[in-house]
Amino acid sequence: MKMVKSTNINNRRYLGNKYKLLPFIKSVVNNECHDINVVGDIFAGTGAVASAFQDKQLITNDILYSNYISNFAWFSPKRYSKKRLRNIIQTYNSMEINEENYMTQNFSNTYFCYEDCAKIGYIREDIENKFNNKEINERERALLITSLLYAMDKIAKTCGHYDAYRKGVEFDMHLELLFPDASKSNNKKNRCYNTDSNLLAKKINADLVYIDPPYNSRQYCDTYHLLENVARWEKPEVYGVGKKMDRTSLKSKYCTNSATEAFDDLIKSLKCRYILLSYNNMAKKGNDRSNARISDEDIYKILSKKGDVKVFSEEYKAFTTGKSNRNDNQERLFLCICNEVK
Repeated sequence: MKMVKSTNINNRRYLGNKYKLLPFIKSVVNNECHDINVVGDIFAGTGAVASAFQDKQLITNDILYSNYISNFAWFSPKRYSKKRLRNIIQTYNSMEINEENYMTQNFSNTYFCYEDCAKIGYIREDIENKFNNKEINERERALLITSLLYAMDKIAKTCGHYDAYRKGVEFDMHLELLFPDASKSNNKKNRCYNTDSNLLAKKINADLVYIDPPYNSRQYCDTYHLLENVARWEKPEVYGVGKKMDRTSLKSKYCTNSATEAFDDLIKSLKCRYILLSYNNMAKKGNDRSNARISDEDIYKILSKKGDVKVFSEEYKAFTTGKSNRNDNQERLFLCICNEVK
């Protein structure tokens, strides 16, 4: 059987991914923030920014279970067996599956060919069976699901999102799971959450809280519904051209006209010494769906009630869905040095 290759946290396409901005983010934190031991990343996405602070105690959160499970895989302090996982992944990769299952019945010859759908469905079911039978622990389950999600994302016939699949294309790449080479020495106090960020903000304490909310009306649950579906594995009915499940409970207020109100509530609730907010400068320059939900004026006003605010900016070409061709995008970091909590 073929040797299993490894993969790292940054090997996933994701809208707004900040991996290329990590030097910028780290430089601001190193120069402006002191005595940082606990870092909260409460809109963590795929965990790119949290990965830059793995020498700290981490609190990660994302409303999408598919992101939570990956963050748990990368950052949980729970032990796991590299040998066991490599053997399981090697077995999965060597299999030829030709069975009817949830994936073939709903997604065959859309984002993936029939054979890959059969294999995805089989592997996801087998991961759950192994966990329920106590053959793998909670972190090993998360690592295997993460491996599957990364492998799916690599071959999916999309432009990096799942609003629709590309029709009439050749299925020239096939599923190959890689081993997520996650640290075995994470901080023992690391915690990963899968909840509403505004609710979590009322319950956590940190030295630094990094905030990277959605900027515009594009809901992440609409863009990544298929990966979310496979991660949850509840096998819901899907509908429409994009084969989407019901996502009502996963919608973010930060993509709506309530974004400013939600942001104000969030900042009021946070208990920390520093708040670092990523929010780019699309404002009214892009198409309407790309327009920022929170104005710069409101960001300043809300953060200023919490403490002193500094702004840092860097030119940045972000990963998009391919519908925007802007060259003058700036990524801004708003740093709030919070007033002492009484």
